[in-house]
Amino acid sequence: MNTDKPETIDGYISSFPEDIQKVLQEVRQTIRDAAPEASEAIKYAIPTFIQNGNLVHFAAFKNHIGFYPTPAGTETFAEELSVFKTGKGSVQFPLDQPMPLDLIKRIVQFRIKQQQEIKKAKK
Repeated sequence: MNTDKPETIDGYISSFPEDIQKVLQEVRQTIRDAAPEASEAIKYAIPTFIQNGNLVHFAAFKNHIGFYPTPAGTETFAEELSVFKTGKGSVQFPLDQPMPLDLIKRIVQFRIKQQQEIKKAKK
């Protein structure tokens, strides 16, 4: 059975033009470096990193990369993210600008700590 929805992050990334693939791979590697213990999946039809629950999601669009670090991720970094279009738990990084990879890394590290605290609180 062949569906249009990718089942892996590799499949997702390969469905885009080469220039977008390069940006998506940079974002993916940045997240992987910041969260080496996280697993990869496709959730909500987009790439997702999982560690003690959903950590972050990302996706490519015509003019931007969508990055989804949950509302806490966007609120905590609101000042730095203020130069980008944001929503509740989402941010748009324009494709015509360099990806803020250091900021993505710090947001992922924040989300790891947050997920660990949530896990501890549930015990």
